[in-house]
Amino acid sequence: MEFTSIKGFKDILPDEIAYWQQLEITARNIFRAFGFQEIRTPILEKTELFNRGIGEETDIVSKEMYSLKDSKGKSLTLRPEATASVVRAYIQNRLYLKSPVQKLFTIGPMFRHERPQKGRLRQFHQINAELFGDSGPKSDAEMITLAMGLFESMRLNDITLHINSLGCDQCREKFRDELKNYLGLRLDFLCRDCRRRAHTNPLRVFDCKIETCNQAISDAPSILQFLCQECERHFESLQEYLNRIGISFVLDHRLVRGLDYYTKTAFEIQTGELGAQNAIAGGGRYDGLVKLLGGPDHPAIGFAVGMERVVALLQQKRFEADHDRPDLFIAALGKKAEEISFDWAIKCRRDGLWIEMDYGPKGLKAQMKRAGKLNAKKVLIVGENELFSGKAVLRNMDTKVQEEIDLNNIYDILNRLDGGEQNC
Repeated sequence: MEFTSIKGFKDILPDEIAYWQQLEITARNIFRAFGFQEIRTPILEKTELFNRGIGEETDIVSKEMYSLKDSKGKSLTLRPEATASVVRAYIQNRLYLKSPVQKLFTIGPMFRHERPQKGRLRQFHQINAELFGDSGPKSDAEMITLAMGLFESMRLNDITLHINSLGCDQCREKFRDELKNYLGLRLDFLCRDCRRRAHTNPLRVFDCKIETCNQAISDAPSILQFLCQECERHFESLQEYLNRIGISFVLDHRLVRGLDYYTKTAFEIQTGELGAQNAIAGGGRYDGLVKLLGGPDHPAIGFAVGMERVVALLQQKRFEADHDRPDLFIAALGKKAEEISFDWAIKCRRDGLWIEMDYGPKGLKAQMKRAGKLNAKKVLIVGENELFSGKAVLRNMDTKVQEEIDLNNIYDILNRLDGGEQNC
């Protein structure tokens, strides 16, 4: 019997991993420059955390969560997004007592039971950034700059920033009533899910991808028309900050995001190169979530980056990921050469050099072929004659230049393969 992976769960293979590592390294460097610290939360949480935090009328909670009962009958859920977990950790560990402003990031897998397609899997990975403790538009602009800077560092410039304001509770209440009336006259043109949403959570209709629903809301009222003075000033100040630092944007009054906890600023970074799944990052302000989940009334803003979609872009654009390769392949010919070469390899591996060699006796041609497949930087050819003479051939696999080296100084020579930082 051959086992295969679960539908919607994908292996990340060695020939892909360099793109993932490059993305993670770039993200960590950007986060460090902006003063963010890493946090790692469990992938399994109490179901109620997501029911309350995300909203029971969202598609995530109502349709897509992977939930289970433990031996005591308690409901647990694989995290469908990271923000609720980070907020829970922020509250539980009293991180707000350590600093009035906390900047946190996390990288890891999320889980949603939805139809697998390009750019959308049931186990997917996100980079998340969260800033707690500031309610002003300057922190909004900083977070957007951080997200845009990540893609610029990866040389992904064909992207568009969309921004909107979802207002406060008072703004949204007035808008929700107006939108309900509008949708009530167009129920026949909405899909079954949107007919339900029109009554329970009308803003979610803007999330629908079905064309008939998009046509039905083409002239729907804009929430920007319902903003209170404070929310309007906040949104105008954000735009001024973005203009000042040279970040262009599109005002998108239909942008609502898929989670109930957002307030005021919402944003999304989109690309035209991935088809329907065009959002590669998105987020916004969630000033009431910390209090909702039992913590102090602290404002916050965050965003998430879809790693699978970014990796797909990098591969599509033939981005030159930094693929790691062996520093040296030792082609050992004969039993004595194999034994001594094994000693060399082990000593240098312990000191950080990547050394490869065959495990069994093989001819020079076969070993050179394997060195080529591994994309080794250099090959050291050592046989009985080389051991006797104390001289061996070191071949540069990129330039094809060969040089004769003194085996009495083998560790000094190998030490220079990686820029002189190793000690073998």
